[in-house]
Amino acid sequence: MTAMNAGTAAIFDLDGTLLDSMGVWDRVDTEFLARRGLDVPSDYMETIAAMQFRDIATYTIERFDLVGEREEDLMDEWTRLALHDYTTMVEPKAGALDYLHHLRDTGAKLAVATSMMPQLRGPALEHAGMADLFDAVVGVEEVAHGKQDPDIYLEAAARCGVDATQCTVFEDILPGIESARRAGMQAWGVQDDSSRRQWRRICEVADGVLSDFTQAPRALR
Repeated sequence: MTAMNAGTAAIFDLDGTLLDSMGVWDRVDTEFLARRGLDVPSDYMETIAAMQFRDIATYTIERFDLVGEREEDLMDEWTRLALHDYTTMVEPKAGALDYLHHLRDTGAKLAVATSMMPQLRGPALEHAGMADLFDAVVGVEEVAHGKQDPDIYLEAAARCGVDATQCTVFEDILPGIESARRAGMQAWGVQDDSSRRQWRRICEVADGVLSDFTQAPRALR
């Protein structure tokens, strides 16, 4: 293979981007709120998509008036509910593994930038056959802000040793695409059910869009 992608980096979200996994969180949210006699509001997933995990817990407690519940307890409950699915059911999106291998073979650095908590992302990457493919894995809990700010993408670029202007981000959420572009990176929108309400705007803002990784650019930047 040629080194067509030498000097570049590709930074990937996990949920809904590399992994066909957003249905996990639909189930988790439904079960979590049903245990408390509540339904999932139509805007809930979209509202929390770019947040850090603890901020999601804080927001959930405040929004649903969960008096006496603690952020740590919510995070633990969500993790327990999701772990089985990530280690037995969740698979890569079409073409994802082949695309990662292509980028590595042609000289690109690879990174993950995810809101998924550490207890889930390691097992999920192992189950998906991706654990050994990345030069850096950055969790949103390791940086100052959620994906509405570019911190996580800049940290991933730094860990790969690649300038931000030579990075391409693959994301399924609008706030992540917008903040990556503000950082000087290219940003591709990945279609997912979770983004259907924002898809038209994603198509306007992103440098390109794809429904799966068989459509991804072979050369970065």
